[in-house]
Amino acid sequence: MLTYNTRLKRLILPEYGRNIQKMVNHCLSLEDRDERTRCAHSIVRAMEMLFPAEGDPEEYKRKLWDHLAIMADFSLDIDWPCPVIQSEELKTQPQPIVNEVADIRFKQYGKNLEAMIQVASQMPDSPERHALALLLANQMKKMSLAVNPDGADDAHICKDLRMLSHGTINLDPEVDRLHEFKSMPAPSKKKKKK
Repeated sequence: MLTYNTRLKRLILPEYGRNIQKMVNHCLSLEDRDERTRCAHSIVRAMEMLFPAEGDPEEYKRKLWDHLAIMADFSLDIDWPCPVIQSEELKTQPQPIVNEVADIRFKQYGKNLEAMIQVASQMPDSPERHALALLLANQMKKMSLAVNPDGADDAHICKDLRMLSHGTINLDPEVDRLHEFKSMPAPSKKKKKK
């Protein structure tokens, strides 16, 4: 009767395969420490033949020895040629990423655009500030069109910009004309004839 892999013990590092795991198990069963060390060196050479070195060869050798320690469940008592990873190092968890959920007044514009508007509102009144305000308004219009493809009114965009800048940036929709963005036509679903 055949023995299926699904009925066998789960592999610790399946990329090396069941035969390498059997070699590690055999190495663990050896009584003599010198013989275990020689066996471990031959296992690492076999692992290296399966996956040839890429990049720094010393770092790669250390990685293979780390993998051998992991497959042996950190219970292999040999003379290690380099310091290997310890089981405690595998159990450490990374620091959680703090996700600052800020109030976004207009979600279609996003948090980054609101931050750029705050920077522009703190600039002294100059032609550079006016040019930046026009760029921001055009970006707001483009983002608004992504949410509402029917159109975005320039007066509405200027009003939103005024609100987001707390009244410091005032664009006149009659004087400061924004770009007219056109939506891209939907790709045709017909196959091209050859």
